[in-house]
Amino acid sequence: MSPKISRDLSNHRLIQAKNELEDAKLLYNNNRFLSANNRAYYSIFHAIRAILALEPIDFKRHKDVLAYFNKNYINLEIFPRTLGKRIIQASRIREDSDYDDEYVADPIATEDQIKTAEELIELVEKYIKSKEI
Repeated sequence: MSPKISRDLSNHRLIQAKNELEDAKLLYNNNRFLSANNRAYYSIFHAIRAILALEPIDFKRHKDVLAYFNKNYINLEIFPRTLGKRIIQASRIREDSDYDDEYVADPIATEDQIKTAEELIELVEKYIKSKEI
């Protein structure tokens, strides 16, 4: 993959992340916390994939994307370790929100999901800009 295609794909995924974040905020403001958890997680997921597009590397499974990001970006402290823990928690909450019929979404936890997505997007934007040639 050429560097331009990688950069274009990275930018596309970052736009996806921002759109998902906006959707999460709209859902949160309408007390639709389960759906807001889902959208906040996907915002995080697309932001991570925006970084991976620059390598370029990708995976079919979410857990592989998250594991690679943790190993190559969180463990190397390119991104804060505390953020890595919050991303893993976001994944768990998304799974519970989507698949556990008895899960009750907590508005405070949902708000935390959204804050994690916001923080990650901000850091991803800075990271991508630092890689511009």
